[in-house]
Amino acid sequence: MTTSAPTHHVHVLAAPGDRHDEILTPGALAFVGRLAAAFGERRQWLLKERRRQAIRLATGSPLGFRITTSAVREDPHWRVAPPAPGLTDRRVEITGPPDRRMAVNALNSGARVWMADFEDATAPTWDNIVGGQLTLLDAIERRIDFTAADGKEYRLDDRDRLATVVVRPRGWHLDEEHLEYDGAPVPAALVDFGLYFFHCAQRQIDAGHGPYFYLPKLENRDEARLWNDVFVLAQELLGIPRGTVRATVLIETITAAFEMEEILHELREHSSGLNAGRWDYLFSLIKTFGHRADFLLPDRAKVTMTAPFLRAYTELLVRTCHKRGAHAIGGMAAQVPGKDPAANEAAFAKVRLDKEREAEDGFDGSWVAHPGLVPVCREVFDGVLGDRPDQRDRTRDDVEVGPADLLAVRRIGGPPTEEGVRTNIAVALRYFAAWLRGRGAVALHGLMEDAATAEIARVQIWQWLRHRVIDRETVGRVLDEELAALGAEYPWAALDEVRGLFEKTALASELPLFFTPLAYSAHLVRTKEPRA
Repeated sequence: MTTSAPTHHVHVLAAPGDRHDEILTPGALAFVGRLAAAFGERRQWLLKERRRQAIRLATGSPLGFRITTSAVREDPHWRVAPPAPGLTDRRVEITGPPDRRMAVNALNSGARVWMADFEDATAPTWDNIVGGQLTLLDAIERRIDFTAADGKEYRLDDRDRLATVVVRPRGWHLDEEHLEYDGAPVPAALVDFGLYFFHCAQRQIDAGHGPYFYLPKLENRDEARLWNDVFVLAQELLGIPRGTVRATVLIETITAAFEMEEILHELREHSSGLNAGRWDYLFSLIKTFGHRADFLLPDRAKVTMTAPFLRAYTELLVRTCHKRGAHAIGGMAAQVPGKDPAANEAAFAKVRLDKEREAEDGFDGSWVAHPGLVPVCREVFDGVLGDRPDQRDRTRDDVEVGPADLLAVRRIGGPPTEEGVRTNIAVALRYFAAWLRGRGAVALHGLMEDAATAEIARVQIWQWLRHRVIDRETVGRVLDEELAALGAEYPWAALDEVRGLFEKTALASELPLFFTPLAYSAHLVRTKEPRA
């Protein structure tokens, strides 16, 4: 299917699928084309600036709070927009991919918010991307009920209080190769945002909410400004009042941690707060400083949120948000309840401790990955909030965080164990295998793993090899053993492709910034015609 001229040269290169025509309408494609025309070049410049910044930091430039934006931080008067309808109380948020089963379970879960995740929890096959948009459209229209192949029925509850939908589009670094604008792939972020906004923004407003988003992987205020300008144009093109959009930014890169106030300031008329994206934050730390021995991290399981540098990060996030009237949302509880009561009890206790720490620190809500964890998280925040919707009145003026606090990784250093090496390799391989088959959220070892955990797993292996705290012989042996175990457990796994992806992204001399662009282009792109 190829679109006509009014769609601003947007072409669909993939074969049509079931109901795709309901999403890929001429109007929707024209809207995405307008966004690509307005912001594509600027996005490319910002990605080049990311690379320039990475080189500067790798060659010794210090990372600190910007002197040029000190006036923004020192101005006591500005605030973000007030909470929007459906986002006034965010004490429990559930996350997951926008497939039909997850949508019904999340909307019914009792969580206040469902983050429909096109990014870390979705393997971006074309069917998943368009199907996710259909899921959201059907959910808003309340026509999402279905019966699975095993006969199990999934139905939306009749109650008025379903979870508010917040969409997380893919990051600025990703392309959507099934859509082409002027001979180049359309930025994936603009595809996910644009298709949802075109079809669902007014529907959400009519339903009493609005078009709300989570913004991933931002590295600085300039990337936040780009999103704000996207929101302004999108609202203008569709005749939606400016300021209707709300966006929560995930602070999941080390550079963004130094620009929290600036990011809120850029988005202030559209901002609904910040979120502590813990695994991507550690992933970013290794990408940025992995060449330095003083940033060597131990086993992932030993890097808890009580580590001093992570405490500095989360406390600064709460202080920053509440200073500006924004919500501070805590990190993910990824435990997946199973059939073993003792294991569940231990998992719930761990989640409870994590959420108690967040609530006591001043967070206004937090994330869970499974409906079974919603009651635990809700009970903790109910105990702190009571009938209040949030605790933005806790400004945390006691918090003082400087650059050295955010970068104090050496205080938790330690050598990796063979168990840590094996766990990272096993998680990466199993996740890669599932991702290549179109699954972006995978239950492994009692945890719901997504792209963020696969990223931290593979870059830890790279970092340990770089600093020779493990040797290639050990990694090679464990890799062979875990590939054999994977093949025995999942005969469908494409072992050669999985091995190749691991070797290219974890064992190369230069660390690829993300595994997803390489794996996507090599394995998930299915087009009718080659790109010229």
